[in-house]
Amino acid sequence: GIVCERCGVEVTESRVRRHRMGFIKLAAPVSHVWYLKGIPSYVAILLDMPLRDVEQIVYFNCYVVLDPGDHKDLTYKQLLTEDEWLEIEDEIYAEDSEIENEPTVGIGAEALKQLLEDLDLPVVAEELREEIAGSKGQKRAKLTKRLR
Repeated sequence: GIVCERCGVEVTESRVRRHRMGFIKLAAPVSHVWYLKGIPSYVAILLDMPLRDVEQIVYFNCYVVLDPGDHKDLTYKQLLTEDEWLEIEDEIYAEDSEIENEPTVGIGAEALKQLLEDLDLPVVAEELREEIAGSKGQKRAKLTKRLR
């Protein structure tokens, strides 16, 4: 059988998995498909990111910037391909680098968990209420949906 690279668990058939039920402690966080792919995607709405971008992070296709640090070209929640991140890493760890506060990036459900933990919900709710008061039309509808 195939073994998962991250947690070392053997991947088996569904009928075998149904008999091996019980409590398990996962080696890494996971994202539940209902909150990720459901319509509407609650995770994407909370993070104010397109669903495609959130899926890229969860499915290990792109890195997301969790803290841009001192790097001038990075912004919070920016997506990076593996090649882009490797270039930035080379830049950071070069001997002549002037970057002291290193950027932090993440990938997978761990990065998604960190993004959600970084949300200060009462502050976000207040900001959304203020924006709703000064907006009209489709933008107002989107902000209202996000506030719910």
